[in-house]
Amino acid sequence: MSRQQDPKGVILTGYISNIEVLSPASGVNSAEEIESSSLSRRTGHYSVQNRAKNAPGKPPYHRCNSQDSLDELAMDDYWTEVENITLSGEGDAEPQEEVQLKVPDEGEQEEAWLTEAGLATLFDESASDPEDMMGLLSTLTRTQAAAVEKRVEKLQQTLRKRNKQHQVPDVRDIFKLPGTPESKEDEAKSPERSENRKKDITTDGQAMGLGNRAGPAEQSVSEPETDINLEVSFSDQALSYKEGSKGSSEALTDADDKLPNFKLSRDKTGLTKVGDLSPQDMKKVHRLVLIEMTALFDTAGIDLKTHKAVKLKVKESGLFGVPLAALLEQDQRRQSGTRVPIILQRLISHIEDEGLDTEGLLRIPGAAIRVKAVCVELEGKFYEGLFPWESLKQHDAASLLKLFIRELPHPLLTVEYLSAFIAVLKLPTKKQQLQALNLLVLLLPESSRDTLKALMEFFQRVIDHKEQNKMTLNNVAVVMAPNIFMFKGFRNKISEQQEFSLATETANIVRLLIRYQNLLWTIPKFIMNQVRKQNTENQKKMSKDRAMMKLLKKMAYEREKHEKPLSEVDSSSQGFIRVQAPQFSKVSMAVQLTEELQASDVLSRFLSQDSMLSVCVCSSSVSVKREDLCLYEIGGNIQERCLDEETYMKDLLELNPSAEWFIKCIQR
Repeated sequence: MSRQQDPKGVILTGYISNIEVLSPASGVNSAEEIESSSLSRRTGHYSVQNRAKNAPGKPPYHRCNSQDSLDELAMDDYWTEVENITLSGEGDAEPQEEVQLKVPDEGEQEEAWLTEAGLATLFDESASDPEDMMGLLSTLTRTQAAAVEKRVEKLQQTLRKRNKQHQVPDVRDIFKLPGTPESKEDEAKSPERSENRKKDITTDGQAMGLGNRAGPAEQSVSEPETDINLEVSFSDQALSYKEGSKGSSEALTDADDKLPNFKLSRDKTGLTKVGDLSPQDMKKVHRLVLIEMTALFDTAGIDLKTHKAVKLKVKESGLFGVPLAALLEQDQRRQSGTRVPIILQRLISHIEDEGLDTEGLLRIPGAAIRVKAVCVELEGKFYEGLFPWESLKQHDAASLLKLFIRELPHPLLTVEYLSAFIAVLKLPTKKQQLQALNLLVLLLPESSRDTLKALMEFFQRVIDHKEQNKMTLNNVAVVMAPNIFMFKGFRNKISEQQEFSLATETANIVRLLIRYQNLLWTIPKFIMNQVRKQNTENQKKMSKDRAMMKLLKKMAYEREKHEKPLSEVDSSSQGFIRVQAPQFSKVSMAVQLTEELQASDVLSRFLSQDSMLSVCVCSSSVSVKREDLCLYEIGGNIQERCLDEETYMKDLLELNPSAEWFIKCIQR
């Protein structure tokens, strides 16, 4: 396949490498150096850029660890897609402004990280509530605490270099544990402390006060390789793996069905998915996940360099080339509760309505001139409902879907985390790669995360018809990778081997996102336990306020007046829970606790035999379906949580004895 272009041709060349940031002096200048440097596993960002007319064709193929799942034949579709993208962009009257990166100054990255993690008080006393920060710190595992220490120490060094009279707390004071040295001199006399501290991770899991978190990290060692342990910190598991040197280098295989059948270990207190928690608790989740993700990469010796995109002049309205947040805000004015852009939903629906058996779906492009014309027509007629969908060809619709992703002013995976997504492949095992992807998905802004999920679900439905459309997991991943990862900017030149490595790495990332999407939008239990403990710590501080206590007592009294308790004694102590449903005519009911009682059983007992139930909305009766309802855990050590239907109620009550139980419509 030839990749020669005319002088104005555009192909994939721009690149920023994390490895170059780590080792600036280790430049790659020869073919031998390229082949030997990190097995050509270069990670970073790439873009479109001009290349001379006599540029050689497709880069030579050299297999490396990150490429074991995709051979040269499979990657041909990637280069074809890049050429199609190039051709579709030629002749644009209004070229988009390129994304420009702001390289953080020394110390800025650490300050930004600490601020995002909710720890800004460590360098700016006026930034946040110090008590809230200490509540967060008290929940951290050893590896998480080490990640915070590392950033604080780096910031200290930077401030010393600047000769600023700015006091940053000593990390020994922040994370002082009982029995640890009181001073730097004492620590100097204890050279074995560092080694012992690593060993403590597997034997002293409660040292940082992680509530009900499972203790010994080695519990994960005896599990089947296909199980994903959500109870122990991923970074703790990674360190245990590293110290034990268990297993050997793992490699992804070519066939779709040869990828490990990873599954989540069932938890009696129920799995928690994105969207199940209140915004307040999701804010805590974000901070903890950022710290955990950083700790996981630290354990593997991978130094992530984040970037910030310089503000661009972007469209504020329309369909294509509009920031996701602005587009969703625009859509929500038309359709309340919209979480995925309406135009993207409509394109997906149209492709599916035409049938998913079409051979080459997503791979075969629509006619470039016709696609551009349709794009202009959509901009003018879509919201008015005047666009003639019946005349839109299926391949054109698929091309419009890909164009929508590429035209986003900032990449779907965000400038901040794009390099981290690619760096996932540096982790030593597939399990760690999957764990890192889980954390990165949780870190994405809500708009990006929901849109990415809608795309992954659509891609899987296309793959489900692979016998007819010839689009396997590999095929879809290879075709979609340049659309998800390519965007304008980053005009650094790279070698052809590096370009090829980026292609296979990004295709493999998309491959993992599609295959394991049912796992990646799950909040790990150890993160949930840390959120619960942080809420408990905050409640303890609040209880010291007498005014707050008086208010709580008054609220409790008012609640008791309007309820009919089973007895004078707490119903849960008598083996019952009271389930409330203020939206429904049946306001509440008592449910007897048993070892096998699940959330689904509570819902079934509450609902009538009819498949429809009436709920009062604005003084009117509206019918809702069974699948639109959820049993919620509210209060105690959690703000609000929509329960997995396989949650065992007695086990959850032991975890959160102060919780109340409500049946409500799911907030989608």
